[in-house]
Amino acid sequence: MTDNEQAITDDQRQRAKLIWDHHQMHHEVRPVDVAIGLGSHDLGVPAFCAELYRAGLFPSLVFSGGSNPTAPERFPRGEAVHFREHALALGVPADAVLLEPSATNTGQNITLSREVLAAAGIMPKTVLLVSMPYMERRAYSTARKVWPEVDVICASAPLEFDDYLKTIGDEQLVVHQLVGDLQRVIEYPRLGFAIEQDVPEDVQAAYGSLIRDGFTSRLLTP
Repeated sequence: MTDNEQAITDDQRQRAKLIWDHHQMHHEVRPVDVAIGLGSHDLGVPAFCAELYRAGLFPSLVFSGGSNPTAPERFPRGEAVHFREHALALGVPADAVLLEPSATNTGQNITLSREVLAAAGIMPKTVLLVSMPYMERRAYSTARKVWPEVDVICASAPLEFDDYLKTIGDEQLVVHQLVGDLQRVIEYPRLGFAIEQDVPEDVQAAYGSLIRDGFTSRLLTP
C-alpha cells in the first residue's frame, strides 16, 4: 500500500462495513433471460459475469459503460470494451456478448442496454444486474424506476469486505466510494432517478460520521 493508498482506522472500517452490508441486496442468483455487466473501475465485474455465464445462468450478456469519469486512464477505450475483452479471455463466446459503449451513469447503463437488447431482438422478462458489491442497491433502485416491468436480480462477486479492500488495494478509495453510493441511494429518489430505499439509523449514523471524517470525494456537488 503506497502513501497515496492509505489504510483506514479500525473504527472507520467498522462504520464502512455497515454501509457495505447495506449496499448488498442479498438476492438469490438464479437463471435469467439476460445479464447486464455495469461499467466501473473493477474487473471483478466481467470476471463474475464470465463465471455466471459458464454456470449457464443466462444466454446473453451486455457490457455497458463509456469512459470512467474518475479514472479514464484505467480503461482508455471505455469500460464496456475492456469488460468484453476480459470476459472473452475468460471463455465467454463473442456471440453471447453485446456492447453498450456510451453510458456514463447507472440510469444510462440500464436504459441504453435495454435499447441494445431490443435492437438484437431480445425482450427479457428477467434481468441480472452484475455490479461492484457496493453498487447493488443503487443498481436495483435505479432499475426498478427506469425498467419496472422486468424482474431484477442484483449480484456481485462474493467477497467479504476485508477481502474486497485487499483486492482494490486502496482502502480510503473504497470508503469514499461507499459513502458516495449511499448518498445516491438517499438522494436519487428525490430527483426521480430511482425508487425510495429504507436506510437504517445505524447506517445513516455511519454515513454521517464518515463524511465528517472527510470521505467526501465521491459526493454529489450541489
